[in-house]
Amino acid sequence: MKEIFVHPSAIVDDGADIGSGTKVWHFSHISSESKIGENNSIGQNVFVANNVRIGNNCKIQNNVSIYDNVFLDDDVFCGPSMVFTNVYNPRSAVSRKDEYRDTIVEKGATMGANCTIVCGVTIGKFAFIGAGALVNKDVKPYSLVVGVPAKQIGWMSEYGEQIPLPTDGDGSYECKKSNVKYLLKDGNLSRE
Repeated sequence: MKEIFVHPSAIVDDGADIGSGTKVWHFSHISSESKIGENNSIGQNVFVANNVRIGNNCKIQNNVSIYDNVFLDDDVFCGPSMVFTNVYNPRSAVSRKDEYRDTIVEKGATMGANCTIVCGVTIGKFAFIGAGALVNKDVKPYSLVVGVPAKQIGWMSEYGEQIPLPTDGDGSYECKKSNVKYLLKDGNLSRE
């Protein structure tokens, strides 16, 4: 039997698939066809639409709406009031439900408070989106991006520490907190 916590003020529609250890807090709404993994924290006033997949151990902070065609891998952090979209050019008078674009957020990525993720992008594993950034193109794994529109200004370790390497070129670095080694080659960062 799954052990989940759902606050009495939250609404979980029949059919929603929620994994063990997940907590759904005040005033949140989980739609019937959504799939949410284990050990997640769904903060206050969160909406999860039908065609949404959330991995394990994700933290969805307060006031986040996860619309259709948004897919979060394991260990993703969604900061307070950050925004996803699913239609690129919405108009109230024009139905575009058949034009939803997939947004993929890979393992371990962090999206800071009040950032906006325009639909159709992929955010690479362990990328870090600064608070208030506007992401309108793909983000490389381990990238640190900020601004409007978001631009890469550096790299982040899996531990969440900034890596002092250039945004392109070659180099290597060992994270002082985790002792994990990273290799920068041809402008792409990966673990050694």
